[in-house]
Amino acid sequence: MSYFAAAVVRGSDGWTAAELDLGGAADIDEVADLLREVDLDADTSLLFVESDDAYLAILRLDDGEDLRIFGSDSAFAEESRLGALLLGDIKAPALEIDDVVEPAAPALDSSTDEESEQPAADPDADPIGDADLLANLGISAHRLLALCAQERMLPADVTAELCQAIGCGDVVEELREA
Repeated sequence: MSYFAAAVVRGSDGWTAAELDLGGAADIDEVADLLREVDLDADTSLLFVESDDAYLAILRLDDGEDLRIFGSDSAFAEESRLGALLLGDIKAPALEIDDVVEPAAPALDSSTDEESEQPAADPDADPIGDADLLANLGISAHRLLALCAQERMLPADVTAELCQAIGCGDVVEELREA
């Protein structure tokens, strides 16, 4: 199973990013410890874990405490050791994806005034965990769930869009290219 794990932390100097190796982690507490170690004094620490171009898990620590977790699809926990490690103890989110993601409607292209097709929602998506974990950073639960539900949207695309909105897109892109 291939994965990319980007730790993004906000400290007094702004956002920084580091790639984490989760291979030796035995449980979610060890993953949280690895995230804490990136910057012990960070106000906000995020971990974006993309797996096999199919799954995304996001972990968040504020001031090194209170671990919050979101997963783009519950199947991740069933299909891999890494998924079980990150999402195994998570319950379904308070919001159901069908309640916040409306079917894609045709949009008007301003240059041609013709209808263009928007990506449809993935009917098999089953997100779990805390969909509000990025709310105070400008990403509502609705937006997070909508991004994860879009067909043809890879976890790397979702991470890139989230990080751009949060203000750490450049540091994550540099990390990905390294």
